[in-house]
Amino acid sequence: MYIYSKLKLEKVQIIENKRYIFALKTKFRNRMKKIFILALVAVAAGFTACKETKKTDDIIVKKVEKKEPAAPVRMQEYNQTAEADLAGSHLTCVIHRQADDSLAMVKDETGQQFYDNRISLNITRGDGTTFFSRTFTKADFNSCLDDDYRATGILEGLVFDRVDGSTLRFAASVSHPGTDEYIPIVISIDRFAAVSISLDTRLDTSSEEEEE
Repeated sequence: MYIYSKLKLEKVQIIENKRYIFALKTKFRNRMKKIFILALVAVAAGFTACKETKKTDDIIVKKVEKKEPAAPVRMQEYNQTAEADLAGSHLTCVIHRQADDSLAMVKDETGQQFYDNRISLNITRGDGTTFFSRTFTKADFNSCLDDDYRATGILEGLVFDRVDGSTLRFAASVSHPGTDEYIPIVISIDRFAAVSISLDTRLDTSSEEEEE
């Protein structure tokens, strides 16, 4: 009886071992199938890529038609009024910018045309009399410009800056229209209304001094 039970137990154990081995083989076969499928996919993808790469050699690039430039661009009118005290007199500075059709237009590298501007500066005393009056164009700043800006730049702006001792300081700029490129210029007017124009070489000095 004991021998029979032992044999039966061993038989059961053998069956379990066979089942375990079968499960391992099945798992291995499934894994190999997945690897084989992935390998086939990789080969197919590589073949497709090579085939597509070969096709790119035969692609005909369509000619891109150059767009015609839009109508000439005109900057908006601009006005600024500022108050200042100079040599005991209270002054009012009025600045007006407008595009001027009589000035030569400029072109950018795409052929787009831009109108140039004319800027007037009128300074009056407290009693209403005129202290200074003048209209500026780009030509007034030729001494500060190179040939490129003379040909392709426009007079973009003029604003009141500050009183520096006995002189009024104004900041002007000649720019390449539609870009951030410009030449900074200083207009100085003393207490006798004499004006001088120079290149601004200390553009960021005032902001640095304020930070200090």
